Amino acid sequence: MDSATAHARRVVDSPGHWIIAALSLTLSCRAAPTPRPDATPLPREGVVTTDDGLRLAYRTAGQGPSIVIVPGDLFLYRDFLYAAVAGTDFTLVFYDMRNRGRSDVVGDSAQITIDHDVRDLEAVRRHVHAEQFIPVGWSYLGRMVMLYAAVHPDRVKRIVQIAPLGRRMGATYPIQMTANDPGPVPDSASLRGLTQERAAGLAERDPETYCVHEWSVMRSRLVGEASHASQVPNLCGFRNEWPTHLEPHFRHLFTSMYRTPAPTWEEFSAIRVPVLTIHGTRDRHVPYGAGREWASQLPNARLVTVPGAGHMVWLDQPELVFRAIETFLRGGWPAVAVVVPVAADSSAGQVSHPAHY
Repeated sequence: MDSATAHARRVVDSPGHWIIAALSLTLSCRAAPTPRPDATPLPREGVVTTDDGLRLAYRTAGQGPSIVIVPGDLFLYRDFLYAAVAGTDFTLVFYDMRNRGRSDVVGDSAQITIDHDVRDLEAVRRHVHAEQFIPVGWSYLGRMVMLYAAVHPDRVKRIVQIAPLGRRMGATYPIQMTANDPGPVPDSASLRGLTQERAAGLAERDPETYCVHEWSVMRSRLVGEASHASQVPNLCGFRNEWPTHLEPHFRHLFTSMYRTPAPTWEEFSAIRVPVLTIHGTRDRHVPYGAGREWASQLPNARLVTVPGAGHMVWLDQPELVFRAIETFLRGGWPAVAVVVPVAADSSAGQVSHPAHY
């Protein structure tokens, strides 16, 4: 048994990694990876110091010459270890964003913006000495990696967006391109319980306990199929993820995005590299229409639609999602990826944002 196969088997057999079993070790479409100038294997974990002096926690998987950078370690590392299957081709670099997960707390709210996230991604790229890399952005980070590519078009060789936030904040989409649940998710009784605990001061008195209660209720919003909610990671072991810290974080982050004019589609059209957009039709946090719009407007993009999947689309349809990503990382288009006809820009309106992403 070779080392990649042995590693894949260990991942499959370990708790919380059942979804990796969907992957094959070889694919017919393979592309020669672009090596880093310095081929020394990266440390398994460490910190990246940002331009303004914060420390971002990172860890790596695989030892290949082609670099894939994945912001959002706290959400994605456990499940996205699939890339270790491709061990000799890719190195994945996972990191936590500023003020999130294992990374430093930000004391100045003016430093919690998506523009800072873009600069932090560039700091990570420099740290790992990647002349070019493939960014993978989930949720609002799917928008962030496109902003990065608009500023640094020569640094990206391909881009993966998963359930990406739309180009323009507050956009609305046709009802058939939203989750359109027949009733509230989660149910009203569970939400009332959280409201009562909050009113009683539990979030301030015991923020970790309240975090666990909130996670147990709200995790159902992140998946399309309720039975998959148990796979949503519990992040309450991180102080940065307690609601008393996280709610102000989101307030500052999204305020910055509403106040900053979005680049136009003409500006984004300068990004000519292949872009794979993956979106579930029952995404309750970022409507499916947002992913479809990205794929229709970018000049070299294709869309993978995942029927019935929620915001954490890979928990609902792991085989479809991970096979598509691996094919794309190796230089091909997944058979299920389609070109989307150009659509008109969305009208102004409101969309909801998740409690944890």
